[in-house]
Amino acid sequence: MSLASPSAVPAASAGAVAAPSFGRLLPQDEFEERIRQIGAERYHSLHPFHKLLHGGKCNHGQVQAWVLNRYCYQSHIPLKDATILSRMEDLDLRREWRKRIEDHDGQANGEGANEGGIERWLMLAEGVGLDRAYVVSGAGMLPATRFAVEAYVRFVREKSLLEAIASSLTELFAPKIHEERIAGLLEHYDFANERTIAYFKRRLDEAPKDVKFGLGYVLREARTREQQEQVLAAVRFKTDVLWAQLDALYHAYVAPGHIPPGAFVPEGCVPVTELDLDL
Repeated sequence: MSLASPSAVPAASAGAVAAPSFGRLLPQDEFEERIRQIGAERYHSLHPFHKLLHGGKCNHGQVQAWVLNRYCYQSHIPLKDATILSRMEDLDLRREWRKRIEDHDGQANGEGANEGGIERWLMLAEGVGLDRAYVVSGAGMLPATRFAVEAYVRFVREKSLLEAIASSLTELFAPKIHEERIAGLLEHYDFANERTIAYFKRRLDEAPKDVKFGLGYVLREARTREQQEQVLAAVRFKTDVLWAQLDALYHAYVAPGHIPPGAFVPEGCVPVTELDLDL
């Protein structure tokens, strides 16, 4: 009986799954364009709830619900960034990323002190008639809001550092939505003034700086096509996190108006029940 040649390749075992083929490494300009295309197609500025909000078509209770639920996201941004920071071994990288936490948590004392993004959001909450303590407590948040935000923090804890940083790249698309929001709120709502829209105005300055660093990092550190695809998937995931929060708001406070048990009920609002839905 003849022996098999040493160079012979054994047949693939039954049920074996071939490794995915990612193709060629994308040039940086094409890679960046693909990142930006995700925003053009999937960013939550396209969501019907934001169309209503910016067009002045949300009633007061719907605006309150948006501010309340968005606080859950805002308050977790420093937790997300602290999680990323804890994974960074490079000193310069940590110094750069630490600024993001300070932007949102604020600096209460010393030169250059500022109240921070969370405090500015609470000023907006008070401006729309919400009790500060109630907002901070987290009571009344939609379950889907909480789940989406917690999923984001878990993502940056469990995925690679490259993917965690990439998930913040939705900031690429943020300045446009902030500009639309500032104009829309000032035009259509009595609560809007320099104090209550301070968060959005400040982000017009902060976000582009964050984007410049984050985008430069992923363009430089995604050295294989597989890593580039991981970056793109991370950006898509983040757009899903933002979109899911607005889906929940629309379902609870616009149509059909089915507010989950324990969630915030605006004054004068009669939640739709399952019986009303005629299921």
